[in-house]
Amino acid sequence: MYRVLNYESTLEILDVEGKWARFEKHKKVNYLQDNIIAHQDYAWGDGKILLNYKCHPGKAVDRYRSGYKTYILLALHEVKNRGDVDDFHITWETKDGFLTPDGFWETNISQKTTQMRVNVIFPKKRHPLRVIIEESNHRKTHIMTSGERTVLQDGRLKVSWVKKNPRLYETYLMKWLW
Repeated sequence: MYRVLNYESTLEILDVEGKWARFEKHKKVNYLQDNIIAHQDYAWGDGKILLNYKCHPGKAVDRYRSGYKTYILLALHEVKNRGDVDDFHITWETKDGFLTPDGFWETNISQKTTQMRVNVIFPKKRHPLRVIIEESNHRKTHIMTSGERTVLQDGRLKVSWVKKNPRLYETYLMKWLW
């Protein structure tokens, strides 16, 4: 139906216990077909997920669970045709999702994607000891270097990983130990 021109997600862990987190996603898509009236989003995680779910464009009109994922059907407010571009902005919060000494955030590539950026922001008083990226299907591991870490002005740590042309149907996991 579409290809992803640019995908960026940011998971921000808001407290040192890992009780509260916020997720933000920007996905710019180019439609490859005519007469598109809906878009599908998905979420997963431990604890209570999809709190305060917001999206633009579109409106969340249905949710259903399949396996460990919850899918969200977004009704678009106009018919999209081949060549049209949308820039989706989606946010939600989670409670009790990152309570263990290790954690991870998963990104699945289910459409052709030109570029992907995954960010995780850690609290000022709980930086991770180690962060890696794991390509599940290809069984590759990348150790995150200091160049992929930024200490923000307020002392929080932002870890970012960029991948051009990520593999279709690959699952990328950013894993950390803290």
